[in-house]
Amino acid sequence: MPERIRVSVVYADLNKQIECHVDVAQSASVDEAIRASAIEQQLPASFVSAAIAIFGRRVGPETRLHDGDRIELCRRLQIDPKLARRRRAQT
Repeated sequence: MPERIRVSVVYADLNKQIECHVDVAQSASVDEAIRASAIEQQLPASFVSAAIAIFGRRVGPETRLHDGDRIELCRRLQIDPKLARRRRAQT
């Protein structure tokens, strides 16, 4: 039996936070862990992934995992960060 590792798959927006822990094979990829977590069933219907990250560092779906990794499903930005800073500075 191959060794197993434990990883987390997470999603967050203003109204909801989801965290799924899953045990996968030591050679598993990000994509395999996302599918194993079944997190897609809990995501908002309108969710479209803008990127996937591990601890804030952008990765591809083929990236191999390490024990304890946190896979983050990133949503699209609702406003350009530079524009948001300008608006805050004006008030």
